[in-house]
Amino acid sequence: MSLGLRNIIKPYPSPIITGRGIDLDFPMLAGCLALLGLGLVMITSASSEVAAVQSGNTLYMMIRHLVYLLLGLGACIVTMMIPIATWQRLGWLMLIGAFGLLIMVILPGIGREVNGSMRWIGFGAFNVQPSEIAKVFVVIYLAGYLVRRQKEVRESWMGFFKPFIVLLPMAGLLLMEPDFGATVVMMGAAAAMLFLGGVGLFRFTLMVVLAVAAVTILVQAQPYRMARLITFTDPWSDQFGSGYQLTQALIAFGRGEWLGVGLGNSVQKQFYLPEAHTDFVFSVLAEELGVVGSLCTVALFVFVCVRGMYIGLWAEKAKQYFAAYVAYGLSFLWIGQFLINIGVNVGLLPTKGLTLPFLSYGGSSLVICCACLGLLLRIEWESRTHLGSEEMEFSESDFAEEPTHGR
Repeated sequence: MSLGLRNIIKPYPSPIITGRGIDLDFPMLAGCLALLGLGLVMITSASSEVAAVQSGNTLYMMIRHLVYLLLGLGACIVTMMIPIATWQRLGWLMLIGAFGLLIMVILPGIGREVNGSMRWIGFGAFNVQPSEIAKVFVVIYLAGYLVRRQKEVRESWMGFFKPFIVLLPMAGLLLMEPDFGATVVMMGAAAAMLFLGGVGLFRFTLMVVLAVAAVTILVQAQPYRMARLITFTDPWSDQFGSGYQLTQALIAFGRGEWLGVGLGNSVQKQFYLPEAHTDFVFSVLAEELGVVGSLCTVALFVFVCVRGMYIGLWAEKAKQYFAAYVAYGLSFLWIGQFLINIGVNVGLLPTKGLTLPFLSYGGSSLVICCACLGLLLRIEWESRTHLGSEEMEFSESDFAEEPTHGR
Protein backbone atom coordinates (compact mmCIF):
# COMPACT_ATOMS: atom_id res chain seq x y z
CA MET A 1 0.00 0.00 0.00
CA SER A 2 1.31 3.44 -0.93
CA LEU A 3 2.56 5.81 1.79
CA GLY A 4 0.07 8.47 0.66
CA LEU A 5 -2.94 6.20 1.16
CA ARG A 6 -1.66 5.04 4.55
CA ASN A 7 -1.30 8.67 5.65
CA ILE A 8 -4.87 9.44 4.57
CA ILE A 9 -6.44 6.64 6.61
CA LYS A 10 -3.87 6.49 9.43
CA PRO A 11 -6.13 8.29 11.97
CA TYR A 12 -8.64 5.49 11.53
CA PRO A 13 -6.93 2.08 11.69
CA SER A 14 -8.96 -0.80 10.32
CA PRO A 15 -8.85 -4.60 10.44
CA ILE A 16 -6.70 -4.60 7.31
CA ILE A 17 -4.30 -1.80 8.32
CA THR A 18 -2.73 -2.38 11.72
CA GLY A 19 0.72 -2.85 13.12
CA ARG A 20 0.17 -6.60 12.79
CA GLY A 21 -1.14 -6.53 9.25
CA ILE A 22 -4.53 -8.08 8.53
CA ASP A 23 -6.60 -8.70 11.66
CA LEU A 24 -9.96 -10.08 10.56
CA ASP A 25 -12.61 -12.47 11.82
CA PHE A 26 -11.42 -15.20 9.48
CA PRO A 27 -14.25 -17.70 10.17
CA MET A 28 -16.82 -15.10 9.07
CA LEU A 29 -14.71 -14.07 6.09
CA ALA A 30 -14.12 -17.68 5.02
CA GLY A 31 -17.84 -18.52 5.21
CA CYS A 32 -18.83 -15.54 3.05
CA LEU A 33 -16.02 -16.11 0.55
CA ALA A 34 -17.13 -19.73 0.23
CA LEU A 35 -20.66 -18.55 -0.60
CA LEU A 36 -19.33 -15.99 -3.08
CA GLY A 37 -17.19 -18.62 -4.80
CA LEU A 38 -20.09 -21.07 -4.94
CA GLY A 39 -22.31 -18.31 -6.29
CA LEU A 40 -19.86 -17.53 -9.10
CA VAL A 41 -19.72 -21.21 -10.09
CA MET A 42 -23.51 -21.61 -10.02
CA ILE A 43 -24.14 -18.38 -11.95
CA THR A 44 -21.72 -19.57 -14.62
CA SER A 45 -23.63 -22.84 -14.90
CA ALA A 46 -27.20 -21.57 -14.50
CA SER A 47 -26.86 -18.64 -16.92
CA SER A 48 -24.92 -20.31 -19.74
CA GLU A 49 -27.92 -21.12 -21.97
CA VAL A 50 -29.64 -17.76 -21.43
CA ALA A 51 -26.39 -15.88 -22.01
CA ALA A 52 -25.69 -17.81 -25.23
CA VAL A 53 -29.07 -16.87 -26.67
CA GLN A 54 -29.13 -13.25 -25.49
CA SER A 55 -25.52 -12.29 -26.22
CA GLY A 56 -23.92 -15.14 -28.15
CA ASN A 57 -21.43 -15.67 -25.32
CA THR A 58 -22.12 -18.41 -22.75
CA LEU A 59 -19.91 -16.61 -20.23
CA TYR A 60 -21.58 -13.19 -20.58
CA MET A 61 -23.52 -13.38 -17.29
CA MET A 62 -20.50 -14.85 -15.51
CA ILE A 63 -18.29 -11.97 -16.62
CA ARG A 64 -20.84 -9.40 -15.43
CA HIS A 65 -21.22 -11.24 -12.14
CA LEU A 66 -17.45 -11.30 -11.72
CA VAL A 67 -17.35 -7.52 -12.25
CA TYR A 68 -20.03 -7.07 -9.58
CA LEU A 69 -18.08 -9.43 -7.32
CA LEU A 70 -14.93 -7.31 -7.64
CA LEU A 71 -16.96 -4.16 -6.95
CA GLY A 72 -18.46 -5.88 -3.93
CA LEU A 73 -15.06 -6.85 -2.54
CA GLY A 74 -13.97 -3.24 -3.03
CA ALA A 75 -17.06 -2.07 -1.12
CA CYS A 76 -16.24 -4.56 1.64
CA ILE A 77 -12.73 -3.13 2.01
CA VAL A 78 -14.02 0.46 2.07
CA THR A 79 -16.63 -0.24 4.77
CA MET A 80 -13.99 -1.98 6.89
CA MET A 81 -11.95 1.24 6.87
CA ILE A 82 -14.76 3.44 8.18
CA PRO A 83 -15.20 3.65 11.99
CA ILE A 84 -18.59 2.53 13.25
CA ALA A 85 -18.96 5.90 15.01
CA THR A 86 -18.99 7.54 11.58
CA TRP A 87 -21.95 5.41 10.48
CA GLN A 88 -23.72 6.39 13.68
CA ARG A 89 -23.21 10.11 13.01
CA LEU A 90 -24.46 9.77 9.43
CA GLY A 91 -27.63 7.84 10.30
CA TRP A 92 -30.02 10.71 9.53
CA LEU A 93 -28.35 11.52 6.22
CA MET A 94 -28.56 7.86 5.21
CA LEU A 95 -32.27 7.81 6.05
CA ILE A 96 -32.86 10.89 3.88
CA GLY A 97 -30.79 9.30 1.13
CA ALA A 98 -32.87 6.12 1.33
CA PHE A 99 -36.10 8.08 0.93
CA GLY A 100 -34.59 10.01 -1.98
CA LEU A 101 -33.59 6.84 -3.82
CA LEU A 102 -36.97 5.18 -3.29
CA ILE A 103 -38.77 8.27 -4.58
CA MET A 104 -36.49 8.51 -7.61
CA VAL A 105 -37.03 4.91 -8.65
CA ILE A 106 -40.81 5.34 -9.04
CA LEU A 107 -40.49 8.55 -11.09
CA PRO A 108 -41.12 8.07 -14.83
CA GLY A 109 -37.97 8.59 -16.84
CA ILE A 110 -35.67 7.76 -13.92
CA GLY A 111 -36.82 4.34 -12.75
CA ARG A 112 -36.34 1.42 -15.12
CA GLU A 113 -39.19 -1.06 -15.48
CA VAL A 114 -38.33 -4.76 -15.65
CA ASN A 115 -41.02 -7.47 -15.65
CA GLY A 116 -43.68 -4.97 -14.64
CA SER A 117 -41.82 -3.54 -11.63
CA MET A 118 -40.06 -0.19 -11.23
CA ARG A 119 -37.24 -1.36 -8.95
CA TRP A 120 -34.11 -0.19 -10.75
CA ILE A 121 -32.34 3.04 -11.66
CA GLY A 122 -30.28 2.64 -14.80
CA PHE A 123 -26.70 3.86 -15.14
CA GLY A 124 -25.65 2.85 -18.63
CA ALA A 125 -25.16 -0.90 -18.76
CA PHE A 126 -25.72 -1.27 -15.01
CA ASN A 127 -28.86 -1.14 -12.89
CA VAL A 128 -28.96 -0.07 -9.24
CA GLN A 129 -31.73 -1.39 -6.99
CA PRO A 130 -32.43 1.31 -4.36
CA SER A 131 -34.36 -1.08 -2.09
CA GLU A 132 -31.14 -3.00 -1.35
CA ILE A 133 -29.43 0.20 -0.20
CA ALA A 134 -32.50 1.45 1.67
CA LYS A 135 -32.77 -1.71 3.81
CA VAL A 136 -29.22 -1.26 5.11
CA PHE A 137 -29.68 2.46 5.71
CA VAL A 138 -32.86 1.75 7.71
CA VAL A 139 -30.94 -0.71 9.90
CA ILE A 140 -28.25 1.91 10.59
CA TYR A 141 -30.81 4.62 11.38
CA LEU A 142 -32.86 2.33 13.63
CA ALA A 143 -29.73 1.19 15.50
CA GLY A 144 -28.96 4.82 16.27
CA TYR A 145 -32.54 5.43 17.41
CA LEU A 146 -32.43 2.43 19.78
CA VAL A 147 -29.25 3.80 21.37
CA ARG A 148 -30.54 7.37 21.70
CA ARG A 149 -34.01 6.41 22.95
CA GLN A 150 -33.30 3.16 24.75
CA LYS A 151 -35.22 3.99 27.91
CA GLU A 152 -38.14 5.46 25.96
CA VAL A 153 -38.35 2.38 23.70
CA ARG A 154 -38.42 0.02 26.67
CA GLU A 155 -40.86 1.91 28.87
CA SER A 156 -43.28 3.93 26.74
CA TRP A 157 -45.66 3.40 23.86
CA MET A 158 -44.41 6.58 22.18
CA GLY A 159 -40.86 5.28 22.00
CA PHE A 160 -42.20 2.10 20.44
CA PHE A 161 -44.35 3.84 17.79
CA LYS A 162 -41.92 6.59 16.73
CA PRO A 163 -39.81 4.37 14.42
CA PHE A 164 -42.94 3.46 12.46
CA ILE A 165 -43.36 7.11 11.49
CA VAL A 166 -40.30 6.47 9.32
CA LEU A 167 -40.76 2.77 8.53
CA LEU A 168 -44.35 2.89 7.26
CA PRO A 169 -43.79 5.60 4.58
CA MET A 170 -40.70 3.72 3.42
CA ALA A 171 -42.69 0.50 3.23
CA GLY A 172 -45.29 2.38 1.21
CA LEU A 173 -42.65 3.51 -1.30
CA LEU A 174 -41.40 -0.06 -1.63
CA LEU A 175 -44.93 -1.31 -2.28
CA MET A 176 -45.36 1.30 -5.01
CA GLU A 177 -42.54 -0.27 -7.04
CA PRO A 178 -43.92 -2.92 -6.16
CA ASP A 179 -41.40 -4.88 -4.05
CA PHE A 180 -43.39 -6.88 -1.53
CA GLY A 181 -40.46 -9.14 -0.62
CA ALA A 182 -38.12 -6.26 0.28
CA THR A 183 -40.91 -4.72 2.38
CA VAL A 184 -41.36 -7.92 4.39
CA VAL A 185 -37.61 -8.33 4.92
CA MET A 186 -37.10 -4.71 5.99
CA MET A 187 -40.06 -4.66 8.39
CA GLY A 188 -39.12 -8.06 9.78
CA ALA A 189 -35.55 -6.94 10.51
CA ALA A 190 -36.85 -3.73 12.11
CA ALA A 191 -39.26 -5.69 14.31
CA ALA A 192 -36.47 -8.03 15.42
CA MET A 193 -34.22 -5.06 16.24
CA LEU A 194 -36.97 -3.46 18.33
CA PHE A 195 -37.46 -6.72 20.23
CA LEU A 196 -33.74 -7.01 20.94
CA GLY A 197 -33.76 -3.32 21.88
CA GLY A 198 -36.02 -4.12 24.83
CA VAL A 199 -39.59 -3.60 23.61
CA GLY A 200 -41.99 -5.27 26.03
CA LEU A 201 -43.55 -8.59 25.08
CA PHE A 202 -47.10 -7.17 24.98
CA ARG A 203 -46.15 -4.34 22.61
CA PHE A 204 -44.10 -6.71 20.48
CA THR A 205 -47.01 -9.18 20.26
CA LEU A 206 -49.33 -6.36 19.25
CA MET A 207 -46.85 -5.35 16.54
CA VAL A 208 -46.75 -8.91 15.20
CA VAL A 209 -50.55 -9.13 15.11
CA LEU A 210 -50.80 -5.79 13.26
CA ALA A 211 -48.07 -6.89 10.82
CA VAL A 212 -49.89 -10.15 10.03
CA ALA A 213 -53.11 -8.22 9.49
CA ALA A 214 -51.34 -5.75 7.20
CA VAL A 215 -49.76 -8.56 5.14
CA THR A 216 -53.16 -10.23 4.79
CA ILE A 217 -54.73 -7.01 3.54
CA LEU A 218 -51.86 -6.36 1.11
CA VAL A 219 -52.09 -9.88 -0.31
CA GLN A 220 -55.83 -9.57 -0.85
CA ALA A 221 -55.47 -6.08 -2.37
CA GLN A 222 -53.69 -7.36 -5.50
CA PRO A 223 -55.14 -10.22 -7.58
CA TYR A 224 -51.71 -11.51 -8.67
CA ARG A 225 -50.58 -11.84 -5.05
CA MET A 226 -53.75 -13.75 -4.18
CA ALA A 227 -53.23 -16.00 -7.21
CA ARG A 228 -49.68 -16.77 -6.07
CA LEU A 229 -50.89 -17.54 -2.56
CA ILE A 230 -53.52 -19.95 -3.82
CA THR A 231 -51.33 -21.56 -6.46
CA PHE A 232 -48.31 -22.39 -4.32
CA THR A 233 -50.42 -24.76 -2.18
CA ASP A 234 -51.08 -26.87 -5.29
CA PRO A 235 -48.89 -25.64 -8.18
CA TRP A 236 -49.74 -28.68 -10.32
CA SER A 237 -53.34 -27.48 -10.64
CA ASP A 238 -52.07 -24.75 -12.97
CA GLN A 239 -48.62 -26.03 -13.88
CA PHE A 240 -48.45 -24.11 -17.17
CA GLY A 241 -49.87 -20.90 -15.73
CA SER A 242 -49.36 -19.29 -12.32
CA GLY A 243 -47.76 -22.45 -10.94
CA TYR A 244 -45.20 -22.81 -13.74
CA GLN A 245 -42.12 -21.47 -11.91
CA LEU A 246 -42.72 -23.56 -8.81
CA THR A 247 -43.43 -26.79 -10.70
CA GLN A 248 -40.22 -26.38 -12.71
CA ALA A 249 -38.27 -25.67 -9.50
CA LEU A 250 -39.70 -28.81 -7.89
CA ILE A 251 -38.77 -30.84 -10.97
CA ALA A 252 -35.20 -29.55 -10.57
CA PHE A 253 -35.14 -30.75 -6.95
CA GLY A 254 -36.53 -34.11 -7.99
CA ARG A 255 -33.94 -34.59 -10.73
CA GLY A 256 -31.09 -33.76 -8.35
CA GLU A 257 -31.79 -36.64 -5.96
CA TRP A 258 -28.96 -37.23 -3.44
CA LEU A 259 -25.80 -36.29 -5.34
CA GLY A 260 -27.14 -34.31 -8.28
CA VAL A 261 -26.80 -34.71 -12.04
CA GLY A 262 -23.36 -33.09 -12.06
CA LEU A 263 -22.12 -29.52 -12.32
CA GLY A 264 -23.24 -27.95 -15.59
CA ASN A 265 -25.67 -30.77 -16.45
CA SER A 266 -28.91 -29.12 -15.37
CA VAL A 267 -31.81 -29.52 -17.78
CA GLN A 268 -34.14 -27.07 -16.04
CA LYS A 269 -31.82 -24.12 -16.75
CA GLN A 270 -32.40 -24.66 -20.47
CA PHE A 271 -35.39 -22.29 -20.55
CA TYR A 272 -37.66 -24.52 -18.50
CA LEU A 273 -37.06 -22.67 -15.23
CA PRO A 274 -37.52 -18.87 -15.54
CA GLU A 275 -34.96 -16.68 -13.72
CA ALA A 276 -32.72 -19.72 -13.20
CA HIS A 277 -29.66 -17.58 -12.44
CA THR A 278 -31.40 -15.06 -10.16
CA ASP A 279 -34.39 -15.97 -7.99
CA PHE A 280 -34.18 -19.74 -8.63
CA VAL A 281 -30.44 -20.35 -8.62
CA PHE A 282 -30.88 -22.59 -5.57
CA SER A 283 -33.10 -24.92 -7.61
CA VAL A 284 -30.38 -25.29 -10.24
CA LEU A 285 -27.87 -25.89 -7.45
CA ALA A 286 -30.12 -28.63 -6.03
CA GLU A 287 -30.44 -30.26 -9.46
CA GLU A 288 -26.70 -30.25 -10.15
CA LEU A 289 -25.34 -30.90 -6.64
CA GLY A 290 -28.24 -32.83 -5.11
CA VAL A 291 -29.49 -32.98 -1.55
CA VAL A 292 -25.94 -33.17 -0.20
CA GLY A 293 -24.84 -29.99 -1.99
CA SER A 294 -28.04 -28.19 -1.02
CA LEU A 295 -27.66 -29.04 2.66
CA CYS A 296 -24.00 -27.97 2.63
CA THR A 297 -25.06 -24.63 1.13
CA VAL A 298 -27.78 -24.19 3.76
CA ALA A 299 -25.21 -25.04 6.46
CA LEU A 300 -22.92 -22.29 5.12
CA PHE A 301 -25.77 -19.77 5.27
CA VAL A 302 -26.67 -20.83 8.80
CA PHE A 303 -23.03 -20.47 9.88
CA VAL A 304 -22.70 -16.98 8.37
CA CYS A 305 -25.99 -15.74 9.85
CA VAL A 306 -25.30 -17.19 13.30
CA ARG A 307 -21.79 -15.74 13.21
CA GLY A 308 -23.29 -12.35 12.41
CA MET A 309 -25.57 -12.63 15.44
CA TYR A 310 -22.60 -13.57 17.62
CA ILE A 311 -20.73 -10.51 16.35
CA GLY A 312 -23.65 -8.44 17.60
CA LEU A 313 -23.55 -10.24 20.94
CA TRP A 314 -19.81 -9.60 21.32
CA ALA A 315 -20.32 -5.91 20.56
CA GLU A 316 -23.12 -5.73 23.12
CA LYS A 317 -20.89 -7.33 25.76
CA ALA A 318 -18.27 -4.69 24.92
CA LYS A 319 -21.00 -2.05 25.57
CA GLN A 320 -20.91 -0.93 21.93
CA TYR A 321 -24.68 -0.93 21.58
CA PHE A 322 -25.00 0.85 18.25
CA ALA A 323 -22.60 -1.62 16.64
CA ALA A 324 -24.50 -4.50 18.24
CA TYR A 325 -27.86 -3.37 16.84
CA VAL A 326 -26.35 -2.87 13.39
CA ALA A 327 -24.90 -6.39 13.46
CA TYR A 328 -28.24 -7.84 14.57
CA GLY A 329 -30.10 -5.90 11.89
CA LEU A 330 -27.79 -6.90 9.04
CA SER A 331 -27.93 -10.53 10.16
CA PHE A 332 -31.72 -10.43 10.18
CA LEU A 333 -31.73 -8.96 6.64
CA TRP A 334 -29.67 -11.95 5.47
CA ILE A 335 -31.83 -14.40 7.43
CA GLY A 336 -35.03 -12.94 5.99
CA GLN A 337 -33.84 -13.09 2.39
CA PHE A 338 -32.39 -16.56 2.87
CA LEU A 339 -35.59 -17.98 4.39
CA ILE A 340 -37.86 -16.39 1.78
CA ASN A 341 -35.73 -17.39 -1.22
CA ILE A 342 -35.23 -20.99 -0.05
CA GLY A 343 -38.89 -21.19 0.98
CA VAL A 344 -39.99 -20.09 -2.49
CA ASN A 345 -37.63 -22.54 -4.20
CA VAL A 346 -38.88 -25.55 -2.23
CA GLY A 347 -42.55 -24.52 -2.36
CA LEU A 348 -43.02 -23.52 1.28
CA LEU A 349 -43.79 -19.89 0.37
CA PRO A 350 -45.58 -18.21 -2.55
CA THR A 351 -43.39 -17.25 -5.49
CA LYS A 352 -41.61 -13.97 -4.74
CA GLY A 353 -38.80 -12.22 -6.57
CA LEU A 354 -36.08 -12.01 -3.93
CA THR A 355 -32.40 -12.79 -4.47
CA LEU A 356 -30.39 -15.28 -2.43
CA PRO A 357 -27.62 -13.36 -0.59
CA PHE A 358 -24.11 -13.92 -2.00
CA LEU A 359 -25.35 -16.52 -4.53
CA SER A 360 -27.89 -14.99 -6.91
CA TYR A 361 -27.01 -12.96 -9.98
CA GLY A 362 -27.71 -9.30 -9.27
CA GLY A 363 -25.28 -6.44 -8.95
CA SER A 364 -26.96 -4.35 -6.25
CA SER A 365 -27.66 -7.32 -3.99
CA LEU A 366 -24.13 -8.70 -4.31
CA VAL A 367 -22.36 -5.38 -3.72
CA ILE A 368 -24.57 -4.54 -0.72
CA CYS A 369 -24.05 -8.00 0.79
CA CYS A 370 -20.28 -7.52 0.53
CA ALA A 371 -20.53 -4.05 2.07
CA CYS A 372 -22.55 -5.53 4.94
CA LEU A 373 -19.83 -8.14 5.40
CA GLY A 374 -17.29 -5.31 5.70
CA LEU A 375 -19.45 -3.64 8.36
CA LEU A 376 -19.71 -6.87 10.35
CA LEU A 377 -15.96 -7.45 10.15
CA ARG A 378 -15.38 -3.86 11.34
CA ILE A 379 -17.82 -4.34 14.24
CA GLU A 380 -16.13 -7.57 15.31
CA TRP A 381 -12.69 -5.95 15.20
CA GLU A 382 -13.76 -2.87 17.18
CA SER A 383 -15.51 -4.93 19.84
CA ARG A 384 -12.51 -7.30 20.16
CA THR A 385 -9.95 -4.48 20.42
CA HIS A 386 -12.29 -2.28 22.54
CA LEU A 387 -11.68 0.64 20.21
CA GLY A 388 -15.24 1.33 19.20
CA SER A 389 -15.62 4.57 21.13
CA GLU A 390 -16.30 7.64 19.05
CA GLU A 391 -13.96 9.69 21.27
CA MET A 392 -11.06 7.23 21.04
CA GLU A 393 -7.88 8.60 19.51
CA PHE A 394 -6.20 6.02 17.29
CA SER A 395 -2.55 5.53 16.43
CA GLU A 396 -0.54 2.69 14.93
CA SER A 397 1.17 2.12 18.29
CA ASP A 398 -2.18 0.92 19.66
CA PHE A 399 -1.82 -2.18 17.53
CA ALA A 400 1.85 -2.99 18.00
CA GLU A 401 1.29 -6.17 20.02
CA GLU A 402 -0.74 -9.22 19.13
CA PRO A 403 -3.75 -9.54 21.44
CA THR A 404 -5.45 -12.77 22.33
CA HIS A 405 -8.33 -13.35 19.90
CA GLY A 406 -10.41 -15.46 22.27
CA ARG A 407 -12.99 -16.47 19.66
